[in-house]
Amino acid sequence: MRLVLRLFFTALLYSTLPLEPLQAQAQASLLRSFGGPSGFGTRCFQRNDDGSSRALDLTPYFPSGLRFFDQTHTELFLNTNGNVTFAAPLFVWTPAPFPIAEQPMIAPYWGDVDIRGSSCGGSYNCGGGACDQDCSGVSGDNQVWYAFVEATESDPARMVATWDRVGYYACSDDLRMSFQLILSDASTSSCGTAGDFDVEFRFEECGWETGDESSGSGGFGGVPAQSGFDAGDRTNYVALPGSRMNGISNRMCAESNVGSPGVWRFQIRSGVVSCPDAGQTCSTGLEGTCGVGRTACVGDDLECIQSVDVSAETCDRLDNDCDGFIDEGSELCGSRSQCVDGLCVGVCFEGACPAGQICGEDNRCVAQGCENHSCGAGEICRDGVCLEVCEAVRCPLGLTCLEGRCVDLCRNTTCDASCSVCEGGACIPLCQPGSCEAGKVCGEQGRCIEEDCLGVSCAAGFVCHDGGCVDPCFDAVCPDGQTCRSGNCVARVLSAKSVDAGLSAPDGAGVIDFGTPSPPPDSGAASNDGCGCRATSASGVSTDTLLACLVFAFLYLRRRRKNCCISR
Repeated sequence: MRLVLRLFFTALLYSTLPLEPLQAQAQASLLRSFGGPSGFGTRCFQRNDDGSSRALDLTPYFPSGLRFFDQTHTELFLNTNGNVTFAAPLFVWTPAPFPIAEQPMIAPYWGDVDIRGSSCGGSYNCGGGACDQDCSGVSGDNQVWYAFVEATESDPARMVATWDRVGYYACSDDLRMSFQLILSDASTSSCGTAGDFDVEFRFEECGWETGDESSGSGGFGGVPAQSGFDAGDRTNYVALPGSRMNGISNRMCAESNVGSPGVWRFQIRSGVVSCPDAGQTCSTGLEGTCGVGRTACVGDDLECIQSVDVSAETCDRLDNDCDGFIDEGSELCGSRSQCVDGLCVGVCFEGACPAGQICGEDNRCVAQGCENHSCGAGEICRDGVCLEVCEAVRCPLGLTCLEGRCVDLCRNTTCDASCSVCEGGACIPLCQPGSCEAGKVCGEQGRCIEEDCLGVSCAAGFVCHDGGCVDPCFDAVCPDGQTCRSGNCVARVLSAKSVDAGLSAPDGAGVIDFGTPSPPPDSGAASNDGCGCRATSASGVSTDTLLACLVFAFLYLRRRRKNCCISR
């Protein structure tokens, strides 16, 4: 018989809008180096619905136990329904809102897991807490596995629990969930004390949210799964974004608190879950782009730190100067062009429009394919389709698109270099060998890097990518009106002559900047201060420059001739 807990409802830590059910897959690869037929270890569960393991002794691997909130635990119970508990097995399938009395738990995904398969073979709970067995010869998915890993010179001791492509109640396996809980000993680290440990949730496949007896249908609706930490004291708890809300499955796979979709990492120090929500988008309460922030640890508190600084208003459909108005001002684009839908457009003058634009019916340059489109705030037209502004942007390496700007999310975050590094605006524990996602390894600085970049040293101003040193501007597509220079998206400066010719440009003289990144040192290609390699004439003058001058001269003469005729 399924147990009924006494629940005390309190508000969730997060207040978010429900998301439409989506199936997110292949986000973070599960770790598979622990032996057994599937790589998840040699211990797994009998086929069951709401079962649990026996009490698992932690002390051989965590000698000082796990200090979790105000208690230290030396054993835990692994439960079929997506969690581990410390006081007793948990057979409850519908996730109750944290906090819960007398049941400390860590829950990567507390939902109604059913691993009996479509044939419904197996029991409900394996006799009340004895589901685990030797699975050295067991193969196949829809299974719960676990492994304990001894400490080595380079790796801490760990417990790894894996829910491998598990189904949902009742006996449904048309949709699957694949996720992992990793507990790592941190008591012997340079900044650890007795009982300290690290927690990682990894989500590889996210297909369902609710079992049928949680008022769900087809894996969705009703009371969806919950993810987070509960002290079991009716007071202290942490619920991850979207817990018990529609869309939780997609959020677990597609989002992260460390900048790597499907990966969630936490430090438990002196029993406290260290700033679990750092790196999340938040509102600073300011106007315009200044209102966008990322949460960061400040002392013992979580604060919303402004991510985008106030700047001069530009033509980009954003409130850059944070005064509550978008693209205001008559001089954003110069004397011979206007700001229209976030783009500086000029009079066509014989069809002379910038690349990617055509001359519209009103004799103004418009983006090709967008002649009859009007996009909303925060959107931009591309090939006849209105996109979120960041969908049309590919930021330089190391930067993230936020509200149409390429920003460094870690610029206002200071971490303890002996214990953590900043990723995605959050301080996360230094990586350990074997703890990085597929395709990455733990580098010398405690940061997960591309496998091909291990041991690669680049000159100042260059970064390693795909095993080679490249300019951070490599393959970047900056927001409209900007170009990539020195690893940042900066305002594109065009000459005053270009403005007179009707091209999209701000006022002011300058050199036409095409923004092509310079080649790395010793690459064999000529450098031209950010303009790449170009052919030059015998006189040393760029052929591109000569051609541009000839085109301008032709357009200028045609324009003077037309103006002369009109004035008569």
